[in-house]
Amino acid sequence: MIRWRKRVAAFIPMLMLAALMLTAAGSLIVVPSQAKAETTADIGTAVYVVPVKQTVESGLKAFLERAYKEAEEAKAERVILVINTFGGKVTSAEEIGELIRKSSVPTTAYVESKAVSAGTYIALNADSIIMEPHSMIGSASVVNGSGDLIQNPKIISHWVSAMSEAAKMNGRNPDVAAAMVDPDIVLKLPEIGRDKAKGQILSLSADEAVKLGYAEHQAGSVQEAIKLLGLDNRRVVDFEPSLAEKVSRFLVNPYVMTALLVLGIAGVALEMIIPGFGAPGIVGILSFALYFFGHYIAGFAGMESVVLCVVGFAFLVIEVFIPSFGILGILGSIALVAGVVTASPDPMNAFISLVVALVLAVIILYFVIRKYKTKGIWNKFILREKLTTEQGYVSADSKTNWLGQEGVAVTPLRPSGTAQIGDQRIDVVTAGEFIASGKPVKVVKAEGTWVVVKEI
Repeated sequence: MIRWRKRVAAFIPMLMLAALMLTAAGSLIVVPSQAKAETTADIGTAVYVVPVKQTVESGLKAFLERAYKEAEEAKAERVILVINTFGGKVTSAEEIGELIRKSSVPTTAYVESKAVSAGTYIALNADSIIMEPHSMIGSASVVNGSGDLIQNPKIISHWVSAMSEAAKMNGRNPDVAAAMVDPDIVLKLPEIGRDKAKGQILSLSADEAVKLGYAEHQAGSVQEAIKLLGLDNRRVVDFEPSLAEKVSRFLVNPYVMTALLVLGIAGVALEMIIPGFGAPGIVGILSFALYFFGHYIAGFAGMESVVLCVVGFAFLVIEVFIPSFGILGILGSIALVAGVVTASPDPMNAFISLVVALVLAVIILYFVIRKYKTKGIWNKFILREKLTTEQGYVSADSKTNWLGQEGVAVTPLRPSGTAQIGDQRIDVVTAGEFIASGKPVKVVKAEGTWVVVKEI
C-alpha cells in the first residue's frame, strides 16, 4: 500500500506535467513563414497568399488570425485568400468574416475550384473576388452534421441576413446571396439567362458570378490574379500552416481522436489495475496529452479542458485508495467527460467518440486482465489462500472414525442429545426421530462435526 501511495503521488504530477508541456509546446512550435524570417523593414510592401482549403472551423480561424496578424505587422498591401472548401460551421465562418472586415489589410478572395456554404460567406466578406475558370460559388444553405437541410426559420433567417449584409457591404446584390441560402426564394436572373426557382439553392459558375457582379475577374492562377490586381511587382509571401498546425489537423481527425481516447483510457486503467508495467501508463498519458495538444493548437480546446481532464483522473485515482462511497469516482468521471467534450468543436461527436472509446477500452481491459489476473491490484485486498485437508489443514477433530460403531443413548435424543460410544460420551443427532435414553444406537453418518445415529 505504501508503494501504491508513492506511485499515485508520482502518477498525478506526471499526468499534469505531460499535458501542460505538450499543450504549451503548441504555442511555441510555429514555423515562421517566409516573411517572418526577416524583419519588417526588409519585407517592404508584400502580398500574403493564405490557403483556405479545409473545413471551416475554429482551427481555420486560429490559423487565419495568425496570418492576418503577421500581414498587419509586415504592413502588407494585400491578403489573398485561396478558397477551396465545401464549408463548415456557420459560427466559425462569421468569426472569420469579422476578422476579414476588421483587418487593416485589404482582402481578395481567389476561388479555386469551389467556395461552398461557409466558404461563400468568407469570400463575400473580402473586398474583391477573383474566380478560377470553371469554379463555383454559392450553395450556402444551412445543414446539420448529416448533411440534411435545417428547416428552422430562425436559423435560416439569421444566415440569410448575414449573407445579404456581407454582399451589400461590397456592392453586391443581396437578393442573390439570399437565394444561395433559402430554397423558398424565387429570383429572376436575366443577366445569366436563367432563374432561381423555388426549392432550389443558387450556385454560380465563374462566368455567371462575373456577370452578376459577384466576382470582378477570372484568373487561371494566383499569380495571374495578383497581376490583375496590379500587384505583380510586389513581394509574394506564401503563408503556410506551421508544423504544429499540420500535426493538430491530423490529431483532430475523428478516427485518430477516437484511437487516442481508446489508448488513453485503456493505458491509464491498465496501469492502475495492473501496476508495475509502466508502458501502458506512459502510452495512456501521452495519448491524452496528444488529444488535448491537437485540439488546443486547432483552437478547439482551452486550458480549462486540460485542467478538467487532470482533475478527473486525480479523483478517479484517489477513489481507488480512499473510498468515498463513489462520490469522488462520479465527480472524476464527470470532469473527465467534460474535459474531453469541451475540447472538441462538436460536443456530440466528441461524446460519441468517448463512448466508443470506452467500449473498446473495456474490451481490451477484459482480455488483458484475464491474462494477467494474478497481478491485479485486487489481489492486494482479497484473501485467496485456502486451508484444505489436502494441504494438511483440518477445521475440527474428524468424526469419521465413529462411523459404524454402536453405543447407548445416555440422554433422550429429540433429535439431538448425548450417546456413550465405546468409552466416550459424544454429542449426536438422529435423522429426526425420537430415541429414548438407554436405547442402543449405531452411528450411520459422520460428517464434519455432525454424528448421526439410528436406533438399533
